[in-house]
Amino acid sequence: MASTDPYAAAGVDTAAGDLAVELMKSAVRRTHGPEVLGGVGGFAGLFDASVFKAYDRPLLATSTDGVGTKVAIAQAVDKHDTIGRDLVGMVVDDIVVVGAKPLFMTDYIACGKVFPDRIASIVSGIAAGCAETGTALVGGETAEHPGLLGQNDYDVAGAATGIVEADRVLGAERVAAGDVVLALASSGLHSNGYSLVRHIVAGAGIHYGDNAAEFGTTWGEALLEPTRLYTTPLLQLIDDLPGAVHALSHVTGGGIAANLARVLPQRTHVEIDRSTWAPPAVFQVLAERGRLDLVDTEGTWNLGIGFLVVVDAAHAAAAASALSAQGIDTWQVGVVGDGARPAGDWIEGAKGVDGGAVRLVGSYK
Repeated sequence: MASTDPYAAAGVDTAAGDLAVELMKSAVRRTHGPEVLGGVGGFAGLFDASVFKAYDRPLLATSTDGVGTKVAIAQAVDKHDTIGRDLVGMVVDDIVVVGAKPLFMTDYIACGKVFPDRIASIVSGIAAGCAETGTALVGGETAEHPGLLGQNDYDVAGAATGIVEADRVLGAERVAAGDVVLALASSGLHSNGYSLVRHIVAGAGIHYGDNAAEFGTTWGEALLEPTRLYTTPLLQLIDDLPGAVHALSHVTGGGIAANLARVLPQRTHVEIDRSTWAPPAVFQVLAERGRLDLVDTEGTWNLGIGFLVVVDAAHAAAAASALSAQGIDTWQVGVVGDGARPAGDWIEGAKGVDGGAVRLVGSYK
């Protein structure tokens, strides 16, 4: 009499999970250096902490995040090879904000049904992003949740750890009046504000497979543009200009002003000059389709700025030149001030941080 697997009858396919691991192994292994021990598939990832001996007072930096509702678009168009890179951007690029070098990352994928090729595609994207940022992908988990998630539904999350010398930590305590604020161009929406994006698309009667003449692609392809990764260029900048970089801000949820305010000291302020850049077409088209003014979206989208660098004024030109040479358009958007600030509406601090004050002024190009 043939045996039956009650777990399979309940909707969980462990064989499919095993196959997914086999398919992703080579991509994961490419992120491993000699400091990663144990290979793929263990209960825990092992990372040799001997690297800490090179530091006088090593501090560990950690971050965790997901990709949000951008995954709904990936699912709608059945394209899953870039979501992993988005996850690395959301997690690893937060670590570099304090000046830390990423060491390792783990991922978690929850799905309604394991489709091995799809899971392998997601993890291969994570591995590619990890390789680009010098991060070892040391472990992960794929969990099948039938009945809780639809067969084609999934969500991704991750966590990463990095290291920084205590006396090299970046942040508000290094920022001073007269420092220059540089903007680093984004590749598009990155992974924030997709609930608004999807609301606009649905309201306009657009399907993700529809041709978007404004972009020369389909809507789905345009909206899945992968996140630009900043960790490697920023760590290089910090090394090349010792002491020049005072603070970094990753422009994610909350927009430009709120994220910059988090890394400024209290009683300082910055006016971000909108006239220094033109938001990329994806933002302008979406705002038009949603009958919104771009100003109304400033607390939701990055509008073309993925990172902000607060740098000593004497090194601002050199920093901008170095980042531009690495393929990231970089320009000055403001200067840190102190004392009395102009009257008007300001965003002060954000997400529990009692930071400085920021507002956007002028009109976009």
